Amino acid sequence: MDHRFFAKMIAPYARRITNMLARGTVEQVNSAKKMQEVQADLLADEIKGMEQMEPYGFTACALPGAELLAAFMDGDKSHGVVICVADRRYRLVGLAAGEVAIYDDQGQKVHLTRTGIVIDGANLPVTITNTPKVRMETVLLEVTGEIKDRCDTDGETMNNMRSTYNTHTHEETGTTTQQPNQQM
Repeated sequence: MDHRFFAKMIAPYARRITNMLARGTVEQVNSAKKMQEVQADLLADEIKGMEQMEPYGFTACALPGAELLAAFMDGDKSHGVVICVADRRYRLVGLAAGEVAIYDDQGQKVHLTRTGIVIDGANLPVTITNTPKVRMETVLLEVTGEIKDRCDTDGETMNNMRSTYNTHTHEETGTTTQQPNQQM
């Protein structure tokens, strides 16, 4: 069998196989739909709109310029799906073997290190909502800043409460008691 004849015979199949996967970059994302849609710039400036498959329980809205991998069933480029999006501009580097992290472009991250969990808010607020109770089972709770209760109404910081307690007195039968002998 002639080598050129064989090459000509398998050419359509080879093209389909090579068209099954493509790399590209994110142009824009529509995250308002049930299945997020990504407009991607593939090789040779080929712009395609595709659905993005995401693992259950995880979602992200990539920034323009992020890199992606798209799959096309049977090499048919009319209906592809984005199967992975990565962004080397913001990826955390230097993780130890077995570590896991979620992160964003602002520097916020939750890092499961080999020695404990680190939450970095990147100087932005961290809010826990819609829960009837937050429970911490720990031997010691350390806080480097202030603690304030009823922060949206008439709350006081622990430092203000301590100051009030340490300097308070009582009126008893016409005399004023001394300040507490045990300071808080």
